Amino acid sequence: MATGAPTAMITATPTDPMTDAATLLTLMQWFSPAYPVGAFAYSHGLEQAVAEGRVSDAASAERWIGEVLTLGSPRTDITLLRAAHDADAPALVRIDALARALAPSRERLLETVQQGQSFAQTTRAIWGGDLPVLTYPVAVGRAARLMGFAPATVATLYLHAFAANLTSAAIRIVPLGQTEGQAALARLSRLCSAIAAEALQDTLDDIGSCAFLADIASMRHETLYSRIFRS
Repeated sequence: MATGAPTAMITATPTDPMTDAATLLTLMQWFSPAYPVGAFAYSHGLEQAVAEGRVSDAASAERWIGEVLTLGSPRTDITLLRAAHDADAPALVRIDALARALAPSRERLLETVQQGQSFAQTTRAIWGGDLPVLTYPVAVGRAARLMGFAPATVATLYLHAFAANLTSAAIRIVPLGQTEGQAALARLSRLCSAIAAEALQDTLDDIGSCAFLADIASMRHETLYSRIFRS
């Protein structure tokens, strides 16, 4: 637990081999379920898909999560993350506004805003630095810039954390066995580095997604009668 005034934010160079282990450990902390961003409270529309019968077993859960990763907002998040990493302060404001505008539903906006706020507050309290309240991918990208972290590893672990969170949600609500869920996550993990590598090459002009069922599910979830997740 941090005590007293926050320490100055570390400025590391991504090419310095002496910082590799420290960088990896910090990123593991950022994307751990223990980091208080509240990711466990969101299903990104998966709860609605289960309620509608679109996701009902391990195979359909893995397919749903894989398609969201490949075609939906996680890929867009990586492009926003990279843009935020490279941006100056005025551009950062515009990137954050774009991230908010891209949210297809009230719940998805709540998801990215509240996770971003929690991430920024916690990261700033521990490592210090000029990290304003931003949407989640923009806050992560800005924090990576301040810490001197290269975007590739950050992006891959960001996607893996997203896949792990939805897998955890599926284990609870489909329901799936723990082994089934972890086997699915192991296969989904292979997508993360490939998607990150592609999305990091995109510019803000390239942003677009086509996970329409997931977007509609997030809209319908707002009126789902009985629910345990916030999205």
